Amino acid sequence: MSLIAVGACYVDTILTTPHYPGEDDKLRATSISRRRGGNCPNSLEVLQQLVAETPANLQFPLNLVAILPARSSVASQQIRTAFEPHVSLDHCLYREEFEEPASSYIMKSQASGSRTIVNYNELPEMTLEEFGRIVDGLKGPAAWFHFEGRIPDVTLSCIRHLRNRFPDTKVSVEVEKPGREGLQELVEEADVVFYSKTWAQHNGYNSANECVQKQLSLTRKASLLCCTWGQDGAAALETSTRNLVHSPAYCPAGFQVVDTIGAGDTFIAGMLYGLICKKKGWDLSQKLSMANHLAGTKVAQEGFAGLGRVLREYCTT
Repeated sequence: MSLIAVGACYVDTILTTPHYPGEDDKLRATSISRRRGGNCPNSLEVLQQLVAETPANLQFPLNLVAILPARSSVASQQIRTAFEPHVSLDHCLYREEFEEPASSYIMKSQASGSRTIVNYNELPEMTLEEFGRIVDGLKGPAAWFHFEGRIPDVTLSCIRHLRNRFPDTKVSVEVEKPGREGLQELVEEADVVFYSKTWAQHNGYNSANECVQKQLSLTRKASLLCCTWGQDGAAALETSTRNLVHSPAYCPAGFQVVDTIGAGDTFIAGMLYGLICKKKGWDLSQKLSMANHLAGTKVAQEGFAGLGRVLREYCTT
């Protein structure tokens, strides 16, 4: 089975500062870094490391569907270099009239460990017709599609088209941004749902357990509901058996919050790996624990490098 992740691909500029500046303040950053970002690309970056640690008979192809600027642009060349050959960009859509990628400007506070993000994106979003051409051209083994809940109305149409074309395809969706209309409708069409803490709190839930338990009555097709809750860990609910599992957050020895950017994306990568590669080898508790190990390790380091080691460590304990 192959994985096709559908979402925005950003180029992130990250400024680390001692604290957040006040309005009209001037503050010197302690460091600056630039890297490829975006929810689905972040998850794929972690997944390619996990796949590299996996026996050949359990590996699965990774693919990204994203809107990128012109093929010849510096940004698109950098993004391809960062991913290929381990993640295929064959299904990406290039906007040849644009040179600038979708961009995020991120300020990380050393005092609080939190980050503030400002996005800029002038690239026209993917249409249903464009997605339909991608789906209609697919060949090979069955695919698992993972969608960032980005443009809910278009994403909903894409999922329905996918269901009509390939009824047995597995679909997972990420429900992250609070107040974004249409996300609940996506939940009703998905096999697996990943809820963020911010979305859950915005909708009146006080814990990860409460979120998945109350969302159970609002889902029609989902077999698994997952919700992350930062330092309070994560919960997962199998809808057919109502088996609810809670896993505490993982804190490595000497734990300190270093970089929270992409922690949720890392958790999703861990769960997708467990669901696709270890669907019969690990029970739900093991899948959830592994995803938390990944996310906790990621928060304690800068960036995503070396996270494949978590799988080795987890499988030998």
